[in-house]
Amino acid sequence: MVTTAISIDDVSKSFDKKLVLKDVNLQITEGKIIGLIGPSGAGKSTIIKIILGMEVPDSGTTMIFDKKMPNRRLLGQIGYMAQTDALYEQLTGRENLKFYADMKGLNKRDVIEQIKHVAQVVDLVIDLDRRVSGYSGGMKRRLSLAIALLGFNQILILDEPTVGVDPALRKQIWSELQKLRDDGKTILVTTHVMDEAELTDEVALLLGGEIIADDTPTKLKQAYQVDSVEEVFLKAEAQQK
Repeated sequence: MVTTAISIDDVSKSFDKKLVLKDVNLQITEGKIIGLIGPSGAGKSTIIKIILGMEVPDSGTTMIFDKKMPNRRLLGQIGYMAQTDALYEQLTGRENLKFYADMKGLNKRDVIEQIKHVAQVVDLVIDLDRRVSGYSGGMKRRLSLAIALLGFNQILILDEPTVGVDPALRKQIWSELQKLRDDGKTILVTTHVMDEAELTDEVALLLGGEIIADDTPTKLKQAYQVDSVEEVFLKAEAQQK
């Protein structure tokens, strides 16, 4: 039986009378990686904030596992990585991870095991006991991703998770996301790195506050008769104009 993890229905949102999202509809099936692709300012982060209940839409509804957001209990099942890092810079990386693990209610044994695992995924093992104030921007992004991976999340929502990450580590991160997907987790990733879209199960193309295409990378490439998701986006953008 197919279960819808995230349902976005006819969502619109304006800021200062400027329309940011227009009648957005998106159904995200459980156990898939969905790429939300679009240029800066397309509305990707606004969709994420509405899903999480951080912003209220002007119209439309957002549901997670058939429950309307915002819902505090459901937030405990969601790992979230924002575009901006929410880190305690005077603490070490390990202390940041422990703080957020405690916030998620993990027991002591799980905290130790999970911190060890997520630090390996983001390649921060040797830097865990350094103060975050001494981290580079890329290291802070990696720590933010590690924090999002903590816990027994059913859903991961990652807003530009690989910005400032080198290609080798990006590949490692995507390998971990695919393992989590294979374990039944649902992952929504925003990115403007078009080659990352090839690694998703489905791609939603967002332009000017509207979803202009939504399908598997293979089907989109077939429909637009091109060889890459980047070319799909360029062709879809040209048709919109």
